[in-house]
Amino acid sequence: MADRPVLILGAGIAGLWTALKLAPRPVTLVTGAPLGFGAATGWAQGGIAAALAQDDSPALHVKDTLSAGDGLTCVRAAGLLASGIAEEVAALRALGVPFDTDAQGRLTQGLEAAHSRPRIAHVSGDRAGAAILDVLVRAVRAADHITIRESWRAVALLPSRDGGCAGALLQGPDGQTETVEANDTVLAMGGAGGLWQVSTSPAGALGQAIAMAARIGAEIADPEFVQFHPTAMDLGRDPAPLATEALRGAGAVLIDRDGKALMDGVHDALDLAPRDIVARTVHRARQTGRKAFLDAREAIGQAFPDRFPTVFAACMDAGLDPRTTPIPVAPAAHYHMGGVFTGMDGETSLPGLWAVGECAANGLHGANRLASNSLAEGLVFGARAAHAIRMRPGPDRIALRAEAAPVLPLLALTRLRQAMGAECGVERTGAGLERLLGILDGLAARYGEADPLLAARFVVAGALRRQESRGSHWRLDYPAKAESARHTRLALEDIATPANTTEARPA
Repeated sequence: MADRPVLILGAGIAGLWTALKLAPRPVTLVTGAPLGFGAATGWAQGGIAAALAQDDSPALHVKDTLSAGDGLTCVRAAGLLASGIAEEVAALRALGVPFDTDAQGRLTQGLEAAHSRPRIAHVSGDRAGAAILDVLVRAVRAADHITIRESWRAVALLPSRDGGCAGALLQGPDGQTETVEANDTVLAMGGAGGLWQVSTSPAGALGQAIAMAARIGAEIADPEFVQFHPTAMDLGRDPAPLATEALRGAGAVLIDRDGKALMDGVHDALDLAPRDIVARTVHRARQTGRKAFLDAREAIGQAFPDRFPTVFAACMDAGLDPRTTPIPVAPAAHYHMGGVFTGMDGETSLPGLWAVGECAANGLHGANRLASNSLAEGLVFGARAAHAIRMRPGPDRIALRAEAAPVLPLLALTRLRQAMGAECGVERTGAGLERLLGILDGLAARYGEADPLLAARFVVAGALRRQESRGSHWRLDYPAKAESARHTRLALEDIATPANTTEARPA
């Protein structure tokens, strides 16, 4: 059994890159949708943060990452990302990713919020994620060592007799199930943004990796930290299309209904302040009736179709011309800094279980992710996980039985999303979080502890325990920041009693 393929669950940038980097180890890649669809990677408009210019450096990239993370960023993780991403960008270029370049063939890089230098590598302005995904899908399909299981999804992890993970229970397109045993299983299943009513995430991103890992004993880290992107386009679509931060990097300005600049007097960096600050400003403008709009008429104007084709198309489909009309925006759940706790090589607290990408939490993003560090994370830490698995393959594991969690009906999921948006959004209170726990209890009593409910319970439990405001987590009843920065570590037994609000274990 020592030659069992490595089992990778998920096919966004982290899963695909890990699969490619594992060669020549055999890999089974599981994706619930046809390959190339259903992953948040394809929706990433900004690009890849990489210190490649002469006036930039990995040290500056680290400094910006630490600043955005508001005291909770792991210095080592930030250093590994900043020093390792240039090699991965070069590898992508070698595969054929058509990054934007100047006449001399050098990468052109844009500026995004909280970056001290223009260091975002783009593709066709706002198509980085889609372009990278297209290239990786072609490479994976051509790779002899990878077997692709399309339209199959993981519904449970298999506990192993030694206390680790021994594979996964899969469900096929017709509802059939199959047990796939593995000595090494990699979670690359994306985030949890779909738990919120207003979200830029794929609808299927419901925190399944957190729920499945916790059920077999894995630790969950910092689940309360959810980044709300300040400029989702308020066009009545679900998920909400994103107005990339690169628009503000190019000079677009947030205004209220009277044309007053929203960020004046809020932060020295104005519209390029850290995302949590901009998101709260937009949220409060909407709460007080001022509304919020992104005005790109002067900064982008007639160049919109060429410079930002994805945003332009979304606006025009909704009957709004961004060349002549400001874009209505709202904060939307965008990225989960928390997730399954890992070390620097993607190893979790359970033998045989690894996690990469958004579902993992190695401390890189701290309390607030720096813009465009997410695609970079999938590449750098996917490569590190692949190297670690190749160098120290797991022993043969004996799988124990596992059952799929109950399925949450659409009506119940809608209720969950509404409640999460109302009580666990940009701004939170203890009373609201307690009300939310009551709603989760009621839904679980009726439908069983479905994966989205369990994932939501981790987020709420972490938010209740964190009695301070830090980064993306803002408590109206605890607006001050604690003197010492502490990570949250939770296991399934820590949230078994919903009303338990004892202090989380320190990192």
